[in-house]
Amino acid sequence: MVLGVPRKSILIVDDDWRIADLLTELFRQDGHEVHAAANGALALDKLRQQSYEVIVCDIKMPVLDGPGFYREVARRFPALRRRFIFITGFASDPETKTFLQETGAPVVSKPFRLDELRRLLERVLRPA
Repeated sequence: MVLGVPRKSILIVDDDWRIADLLTELFRQDGHEVHAAANGALALDKLRQQSYEVIVCDIKMPVLDGPGFYREVARRFPALRRRFIFITGFASDPETKTFLQETGAPVVSKPFRLDELRRLLERVLRPA
């Protein structure tokens, strides 16, 4: 348990394997169960097999990007809509800004600090 967050299942969705590996290792060190997918389509496959309490998702990815993945999750698994944390290097892009404002999901810009992600994880998991 880190920062008062008991063990949770986390899905990392990022096409950059270095970021996916870093986040997987970080959250596993904190005692969480973590899986990763390289794009939204692969992540949807994982969601069909297992439930997750948090999804940490990149915005720009091939096959199915972050916004497309988010919309599919909202349609198929509506309870997970409020369990997203987005990471992006394109936070100032107008289309990305609009999408992030519509979701209301927390977002961190690349490069990010690991302690920042830990705090967001705690915030997302806090009961409403």
